[in-house]
Amino acid sequence: MRLKNKVCIVTGAGKGIGEAIAMRYGAEGAKVVVNDINAENAEATTAAIIAAGGEAITAVADVSSEESVEAMFAAVMDTYGRVDVLVNNAGLISPMKHFLEADKAWWDMIIGVNLTGTFLCCHKAAFIMAKQGSGSIINMSSGGATKAHRAFVAYDATKGGIEAMTRALALDLGPYGIRINSLIPGSIDTTGIDEEGRKLRGVNVPLGRIGEPFDMTGAAVFLASDDSEYITGTRVVVDGGMLAQQRSATVDIRPPQDFPAVGDLD
Repeated sequence: MRLKNKVCIVTGAGKGIGEAIAMRYGAEGAKVVVNDINAENAEATTAAIIAAGGEAITAVADVSSEESVEAMFAAVMDTYGRVDVLVNNAGLISPMKHFLEADKAWWDMIIGVNLTGTFLCCHKAAFIMAKQGSGSIINMSSGGATKAHRAFVAYDATKGGIEAMTRALALDLGPYGIRINSLIPGSIDTTGIDEEGRKLRGVNVPLGRIGEPFDMTGAAVFLASDDSEYITGTRVVVDGGMLAQQRSATVDIRPPQDFPAVGDLD
């Protein structure tokens, strides 16, 4: 019960890592605000937390929309009157495009959800937390912030931006009692990869397996709790050792032989 009575917003909590963190927060005594753009998925996570004996409400919102984010935070304040923890988990990975296939609409969509969405939620939370004199913000990043994936230029750019934003906000918000850190997952199975795929993705991970969404929840609880009260502006990596090694884990989905042919370019 390390998060007892803390009001915790988890964005993108309808599935995957966000769902696992929201469930764990509920088990740790938090009042969980389950955000997702998909109402059905958000309601399912909320129901699961309540069924397990926790407290949760649903907040359907598009984090890339300033109006939608404002409405979500207003609803949370109307219900609970405070925000103690914000986990910026909502994000897009797909559609995956090679840079020679990319266009501005695709770029704007990925940037809008991943980077602008994180900014908008941080901005609203910061005003609330500053008045409280306390708060913890956790921004979900990726190994793509410091390394690179093939055909993921927009995604990797957002994650690099999120980590830079996290460091800068740690300086701006620290005097107000607000901590802000980045949480970096490794190769996590959020979609139910088949056994062959799991072996392929896990063989080069030092700990010998692909990660599960639940693997992210311990660090997420730590960063949300008072146990991390003197930690801000840093990166917490939960990747089974992937980033520590010289060889690359099997994470690239699109190898060079699948890149667009020069003769096919307009």
